[in-house]
Amino acid sequence: MRYRKPVIIIASLLALVSAPAMAQSPKVGDPPEARNMRLVGFDDLQARSSYQPTIHHRADGRYFAYIGHHGANNDNPKRLNRLNGQLELNGTSIIDVTDPAHPKLMAHIPGDEGEAEAGGSSFVRVCDARTWGKGDPNAVYMLRAFGKQGHEVWNVTDPQKPALVWRHMGLKDTHKSGWECETGIAYLVSGMPDWRARGIEIYDISDPKNPAKIRDFGLVGQQPGGTGEIPMVIHGMISTETKGNRVYFGYGTNRGGIMQIVDREKLLKGPKEPTPENLLYPQIGRLDMTPLVGAHTTYPLGKMKIPEFAKMAEQSERDMMMIVNETSANECSRQARQMVWFADVTVENKPMVVSNWTVPEASGNFCQRGGRFGAHSSHESLDPIYRQKLAFISWFNAGLRVLDIRDPFQPKEVAYFIPSITEATEKRCLKVDGQDRCKTAIQTNNAEVDDRGYIYIVDRASTGMHILELTGDARAVAGLPPL
Repeated sequence: MRYRKPVIIIASLLALVSAPAMAQSPKVGDPPEARNMRLVGFDDLQARSSYQPTIHHRADGRYFAYIGHHGANNDNPKRLNRLNGQLELNGTSIIDVTDPAHPKLMAHIPGDEGEAEAGGSSFVRVCDARTWGKGDPNAVYMLRAFGKQGHEVWNVTDPQKPALVWRHMGLKDTHKSGWECETGIAYLVSGMPDWRARGIEIYDISDPKNPAKIRDFGLVGQQPGGTGEIPMVIHGMISTETKGNRVYFGYGTNRGGIMQIVDREKLLKGPKEPTPENLLYPQIGRLDMTPLVGAHTTYPLGKMKIPEFAKMAEQSERDMMMIVNETSANECSRQARQMVWFADVTVENKPMVVSNWTVPEASGNFCQRGGRFGAHSSHESLDPIYRQKLAFISWFNAGLRVLDIRDPFQPKEVAYFIPSITEATEKRCLKVDGQDRCKTAIQTNNAEVDDRGYIYIVDRASTGMHILELTGDARAVAGLPPL
């Protein structure tokens, strides 16, 4: 079912025209910058710094966005929750986006104290219980981080009355975990007390009231009793579940990136003691990136027919990966450009980068706009609506970039959207000669899509959530019906 074309009232959010990126830094009141994309809906998320949107299509037909928030700065650690009139630490927002033109906040669950990734509840995953065959088949559960201390599972069947089900605390660090909705297997990114670096705790959470520990996992050298240099810490992973039997782990964000290909069955059923031999047992392949870039998001594209190789019968199909780095420095300082890389993993024990892509800095004078400029992450949905056709990459002050990846050896941009800054957009500062130089800039942090084709982006600088749709040539690439 498609909704009528929405009319957005707020003028500063309405520019539907395509325009080249601005030569000067945008200011409040300037329209968004866009090509082959337009704004459908907006929610200010109560001016909370946001990390990850997870979109869930419920069995009853409704759609919800679950937004994980970073902790706010210590000068203003709490924001007003308009639903209950209380000042609350940043946590998780639950928003009904069934009508994407009119998103509706249903609940906010406070997170932990602390600034940025030290507080809040930055990551969130959502699954239906009906796929597990345990408990209430109508229940909907949410897995989230609680600051750096631990992980929680909430029953969000009633989105206005979320209820805590399970807490796993006592950790030193957390980050972007994964949860298989097919099986209930969860890959919890955790700073375990006895490990030398942040690793992965694997749990079966198909019974959310009684999760069962399966094993711990990480790179050799991170385990208890390890010696020598400590490898880069885990950032996150994407599982292809039972059908694909692979888990793709990404280590490092802006330097020393590692993409690890793991046999899922061996990981779950192999020997559990974290010895070097047992940690290597499920590993099929590993790609060590240059020390200059990381491996924030490791997204499997799967087997693809490469147009240029069409006449080479045995070599025309390749197994491809997309690896996205994360920029962490403001105004292009102290860091190499973080980009998007495409790797051929057809021979899994010999993966090789074959192409890359970046936003041309001069197209918008992005290094001078303030905040971060560079890649951060890609959408993670494996839904077929965009799979092997388009990739949605968050690029901080360059907004959302959309790549045509039908030929991953030659990716090309077909759309972008840079939101307008608002009064809520927070400044980002850089030390220059010992003094803070602060600028207000969009910081598009993460992106996700739903099975209707809508695209969701959230802002690290507290601007809010934008719901977008493709237009023009980009819409045609996706195979979506004309608007």
